[in-house]
Amino acid sequence: MPTAEVNGTDIAYADSGGDGPAVLLSHGFLMDHSMFDQQQAALAPEFRVITLDARGFGATRAISAFSYWDLARDALGVLDHLGVDTAVLGGMSQGGFVSLRAALLAPERVRGLILLDTQAGQEDPAIAESYQQLEATWLEHGPGPVQELVASIILGPVEWAEWFAKWAAQDPAELTLAFRCLMDRDDVTGRLGEISCPALVVHGTSDAAIPVALAEVLRAGLGGAAELLLIEGGSHAANLTHPAQVNAAMLGFLRGLRSG
Repeated sequence: MPTAEVNGTDIAYADSGGDGPAVLLSHGFLMDHSMFDQQQAALAPEFRVITLDARGFGATRAISAFSYWDLARDALGVLDHLGVDTAVLGGMSQGGFVSLRAALLAPERVRGLILLDTQAGQEDPAIAESYQQLEATWLEHGPGPVQELVASIILGPVEWAEWFAKWAAQDPAELTLAFRCLMDRDDVTGRLGEISCPALVVHGTSDAAIPVALAEVLRAGLGGAAELLLIEGGSHAANLTHPAQVNAAMLGFLRGLRSG
């Protein structure tokens, strides 16, 4: 993958190219840019699709502590590197945290938002404790003992051998940095009204990580026109478990922006 030197970090990215409107997609925690392969295939004939590996995942290294504000600046820096002035930003879970912050940092550069199974707040303290226990087990014994449980939270109750292999290769020090970013994030719910661009909020009804109620809070808080689409039976990674429905919704939203 090519890289862009942004904020002292080499950010790995993929770019479909073309002269269509740009869409930058940011992945979820423990994932990488490839989680959007099916979206890239569906969108690229009409849109320039840019995906990236966030710090600590895929081909992008994490060498020191970072926040989702830093990842938002990374995403905007990749756009700078590619000479893209404005784009639709999309993200799943962690990627949504990044996209919201990028829209707050540079609203003039964000044409719209596609927010997939995400929210604006912090982790529920009751859930956070169980996540910390999972991380401790992972760090001590590797992902093997917990990978099926982790996959059930993110991907649904199916074996995902491809991701298991990637998790086995995950650097523990980088995982710790990424986990602290996740758990220590700030709450931007009170600032959602500052985001005035159009938004599509997509959420799986079987999301085991973020309840639908928080997607409703997100939609209601955004300052611009925002639609909430529920994907029946969709997991936390509904774009992976229900790609046809998610792709159709994304295409409809993007075409509406282009013609509007």
